[in-house]
Amino acid sequence: MNILVADGLDAEALALLRKVHDVHVEEVDAGRLLDAIPSFHALIVRGRTKVTKEVLGRGSNLKVVGRAGVGVDNIDVETATARKIVVVNAPTASTVSVAELAIGHMISLARHLPMADRSVKEGRWEKKGLEGRELSGKVLGLLGSGRIGGEVAKRAHAFEMEVIAFDPYLSLPTADSLGIRLVDKETLFRDADFVSVHAALTPETKGLLGREELALMKRTAVLVNCARGEIVQEGALAEALRSGTIAGAALDVFEKEPPAGSPLLAAPHVVFSPHLGASTEEAQARAGAIIADQVLKALEGKRPEFCVNPKVYG
Repeated sequence: MNILVADGLDAEALALLRKVHDVHVEEVDAGRLLDAIPSFHALIVRGRTKVTKEVLGRGSNLKVVGRAGVGVDNIDVETATARKIVVVNAPTASTVSVAELAIGHMISLARHLPMADRSVKEGRWEKKGLEGRELSGKVLGLLGSGRIGGEVAKRAHAFEMEVIAFDPYLSLPTADSLGIRLVDKETLFRDADFVSVHAALTPETKGLLGREELALMKRTAVLVNCARGEIVQEGALAEALRSGTIAGAALDVFEKEPPAGSPLLAAPHVVFSPHLGASTEEAQARAGAIIADQVLKALEGKRPEFCVNPKVYG
């Protein structure tokens, strides 16, 4: 069968696919994808390529779409399901990488590392103006606590932080096993010194963190978002940073990427990274290996472990 890899893939993963099928690697634009897709039985993407209703409709031979990563918001899963096209992802590939980045952003904010770096490079020596805070003894609030939130909690405990979480889907036994105290949403924002977002993007979580939630936070608290940008209302966050409602924020994700025109670009006390959560050698290798395995199983008629739309199997 023919497989189109539209956003690149780890070399070992490509080798696995090529043992069984013909693989074409090309970073296609939207128009080229529409023209090419009828020839392929499988499509593998990352976050760049949009697998739209039109693409799926033209995919007359398409059996499976693989997302070499966690989020599938760039894939029209509903249309894929209606057309009996399997959608698979690699939900465990970037867990550690994203968790480590979230902790890194917390340290960066607590110790003013970006400002310190600029200060020294510009010939200044501003030790007093860059006095920071320790993570030890502080409260970390997790907004959502799935795989990644659990890994963040483990690392936070190593820094002697107390960890609380608001997650309606996290069971009490699981929370207890991770050393997480479950609280309601208001308590999370009121008590946390650091709020780290680790919820999936759903209709329920889109815009979940806005003006009311930010107003509950301590003036010394900071927000970290390495999940999905649409969960945080950017206008409300920019206003909170300008007014001093919260002390700072670190963002790896944005409502629109790149974030041209975002009010956050002109806001004070905010640190950015360009959606680097899964951008480690280890995460990319894991994502490639997992998605290659999942796509191969789907093409063989087997049911993959990480099927996003199990309704295709009846």
